Amino acid sequence: MAGSAAVLEDSSLLSKLDRALLPLERFCALLSGLAIFSLMFLAAYSVTGRKFFASPLAGYVDYIEAAMPIIAIMGVSYVQRDGTHIRMDMLVGALKGRLLWLFELVSVLLMLLLIVALTWGAWEHFDRSFDCSRPFCSRDSSIDIGIPIWPSKLVVPIAFGVLVLRLILQAWGYGRALVLGLENPVAVPLTLSIEEQAMAEAAILDDEEAR
Repeated sequence: MAGSAAVLEDSSLLSKLDRALLPLERFCALLSGLAIFSLMFLAAYSVTGRKFFASPLAGYVDYIEAAMPIIAIMGVSYVQRDGTHIRMDMLVGALKGRLLWLFELVSVLLMLLLIVALTWGAWEHFDRSFDCSRPFCSRDSSIDIGIPIWPSKLVVPIAFGVLVLRLILQAWGYGRALVLGLENPVAVPLTLSIEEQAMAEAAILDDEEAR
């Protein structure tokens, strides 16, 4: 097995599906990063225009509101895959074996239930805003410069849809580990000790120096 951060890989179908979903998650995280960078650029442009030309960027707040779903949600599946999302590591780290996998499986199934409900609600929210019989296919727009809001609303069910796929794979991984009593299952984030984290970081530095 080969590891990617705290996620192990092998030749199983589960691991292949995990690796197949990862590029999509990385692309979503990249979009989130680009949105953050764009807002930094717009902020600098607006401040410069206000300071030197008495003309700040029109609709700056509207652009922030439009980009916020991309910033806040698009990368959530990526961090869920690596286990870098919010976790109770102090509690989980004290569990071992099947008890740990049972705890993780129940947690993932509860998250999956919640995210499926949120995905459905987010899609309904987008559908109420989208209407191609209107200009720009939009039933509503931002207050200042009239940006169509439906693209921002569409981001949410898309991001949650990717997260649903990730949670299904993780539920499969934890369920498999629970049934088979695996010590190091694939396609799920493994809790690393401080020593293991230090060794992983050292290995990354060694690889970069070798290049």
